[in-house]
Amino acid sequence: MAATYHARSNSLPSRQHPIVSQIDENLNRLRESQSTSTSSSIGHNLSGLQDLNECVDVLLQFPLTQQDLAQEKQREMVEELLDESLMLLDVCTIAKDALLQTKECTQELQSILRRRRGAEGLANEFRKYLTSRKAMKKAICKALKNLKHIQNKLSTPGENGAVISVLRDVEAVTISVLESVLSFISGPVAESKSSRWPLVSKQMHQKKVMCEEE
Repeated sequence: MAATYHARSNSLPSRQHPIVSQIDENLNRLRESQSTSTSSSIGHNLSGLQDLNECVDVLLQFPLTQQDLAQEKQREMVEELLDESLMLLDVCTIAKDALLQTKECTQELQSILRRRRGAEGLANEFRKYLTSRKAMKKAICKALKNLKHIQNKLSTPGENGAVISVLRDVEAVTISVLESVLSFISGPVAESKSSRWPLVSKQMHQKKVMCEEE
């Protein structure tokens, strides 16, 4: 994801301050790791994102940081960042719900197979799974549009204070990580029903033969 990175000014606690250096290190590490989208890399990025936000929490406690954000000229930007943070929290909730929903549907399918409830039971559960996936992908699509909306704001040029610039960088990396998570959960473009059902029918037929042999 293309992102706009901002120059820091000396109104931050200190460029040499450990927490500022740590934020920069975490940002660079997350930017470099965005080229891969495997389950392990996504988990690593989410862990790195947590570390980054913990550093930001520390930064926000500094008196100079609070003075910078309290300036009248920064008020509009601070309010905008707060609104966008709420949108990012909503996206996180969608990602969490999608993961739980996918896990539950998969476990139910596995349970059906283990109990050997027959072709009809498997077909019904598979239909439920497809319906669930469709609803989930719709929610993810909406979440991705919200992320794109925030991303477009980040690319708009403007004069920001030092702390705002840091928070904008953090926001840009957060969006990038969340986009990777949502795209991974959503999976590749779904195949058509006509191409899926022959495979399901074949699996159900094999299950029926196994039951008859037993």
